[in-house]
Amino acid sequence: MNLTLFVTVLITAVMLVVAALGIALLISPRSFNKQKGEAYECGIPTRGKSWMQFKVGYYLFAILFLMFDVEAVFLFPWAVILREVGVEGLVTIIFFLFILVLGLVYAWRKGALEWK
Repeated sequence: MNLTLFVTVLITAVMLVVAALGIALLISPRSFNKQKGEAYECGIPTRGKSWMQFKVGYYLFAILFLMFDVEAVFLFPWAVILREVGVEGLVTIIFFLFILVLGLVYAWRKGALEWK
C-alpha cells in the first residue's frame, strides 16, 4: 500500500511540474530584441566589460554566514522537543555546538572573518 501511494504521489508530482512548465511555455509572452540581452545597470549603458571579479573574501564570508545560519536553524526543532529527548539529546546538542564552535575558531584563526 505504501509503495502504491508513493508511486501515485511521484507520478502526480511529475505530471504537475510538466503541466506547469507546459502552460508557462504556451502563455508566456515572447519578445526577442537586442536590448534584453544586455546587462542592466540602473538604466545606464555599460562601459567596458560587464563581468568583473570579486575578492574571494566576499564568497568566503557568505559561505560562513550560511553555514552558521543553517546550523542555528537546527537548534529550533531541538528546543521544541527538549523534554522528550532527555539527557541524550542534551549531550548530542552540546556535541553539535562544540563542533560548531570549533568551526568558528578555525575560521577565526585562519583570518576568514577579517574584512580586508
